[in-house]
Amino acid sequence: MEARAILRSARIAPRKVEIVLNLIRGKDLDVAMATVKHTPKAACEYLEKLLKSAAANAEMNHNMDKNNLYVAECFVCPGPIMKRIMPRAQGRAFRILKRTSNVTVVLKEKE
Repeated sequence: MEARAILRSARIAPRKVEIVLNLIRGKDLDVAMATVKHTPKAACEYLEKLLKSAAANAEMNHNMDKNNLYVAECFVCPGPIMKRIMPRAQGRAFRILKRTSNVTVVLKEKE
């Protein structure tokens, strides 16, 4: 039995999210929440909300015990890229890629 939460098109680059996901992968839910809460990274704001959502899904939809949950898997995939243009010298245009992320968190219950 597993509970998952998915965040789509978050306005943050996937490589920034991956740094924080590596810190919480395989940890207990309360340890993961504490890690995310006290890590000074931009992705932590998104991940804290996502962990809370996955925990709520586990409790409400699957009748899992919140105290026995752990982060079974978590990964990030690139989402749609917004392309913008910045003017440069001599009439040239420079492309700016504003990257987005699709983040998935899966919680399982310990036996």
